[in-house]
Amino acid sequence: MGAVGDFPLEGKIVVVTGAGSGINLAFVRLAHTKGARIIIADLRLTKDAEDFLATVKDTVIFQPCDVTKRDDLETLITVSQNTFSDIPDVYVAGAGVFDPKHSNFWDDTEDDGYASLGVNLVHPIKLARIAIRELIGKDKPGVVLIIASMAGLIPLYADPLYSAAKHAMVGFARGMGHADELEGVRVAAICPGITDENSQTPEEVAVEMAALVEDGTRYPGGTILQTSRRATAIAPPPEGFKILKEIISGSIGLPGERLKGGRGALK
Repeated sequence: MGAVGDFPLEGKIVVVTGAGSGINLAFVRLAHTKGARIIIADLRLTKDAEDFLATVKDTVIFQPCDVTKRDDLETLITVSQNTFSDIPDVYVAGAGVFDPKHSNFWDDTEDDGYASLGVNLVHPIKLARIAIRELIGKDKPGVVLIIASMAGLIPLYADPLYSAAKHAMVGFARGMGHADELEGVRVAAICPGITDENSQTPEEVAVEMAALVEDGTRYPGGTILQTSRRATAIAPPPEGFKILKEIISGSIGLPGERLKGGRGALK
């Protein structure tokens, strides 16, 4: 397939989870100005999102979505096909929760597992898996962008579950780096620092999100981009991270060949 390369948002179909507010809504607004057609996938919309949606009904739609439910994520594909006559080109796993009272390490309110990990950890992995399956099936290039956090690069004692999930997302995105060249699906992650009116704004983070999607030359698969009020830079991988793709292919086979139906099967 070859590397995805540069991937302008103009004309692309974009699905964004957690886009009812915050940096994901800011990204939706920016992607709209760039000519993208967009599915906002969230439990609900803020007033700002409702007002924005009212002005762009033909090119931006809202689909209620509980990202912890596989069926809801799969439905996003069907909605895209029914509304825009094709599957999404860009998949942004943006939904996340920070230290909810019902699901956190210190309050220890749950007996089996932690519900917050379903949002912060499992949902981005499932969305990426769905994206890769669909894109390979249609023989289309595409981009998966995971919204991680600076908490995925540094210790965060106050909320170890959030930190663990975001560290996992950094590792997952890096581990999926070879999908760019081998499968034609570029997977990357952004790690924003504190985002509010007193530091970097959602709009500033959205600009960097768009750059990660569009600039495949500067940001190839596996890129981890950290952003803060002070600076934006690619987070370097740990020493010894570089792995020959021949070793991976030889040990487990090309992952794309293991997908049901194979490349182009969904055409």
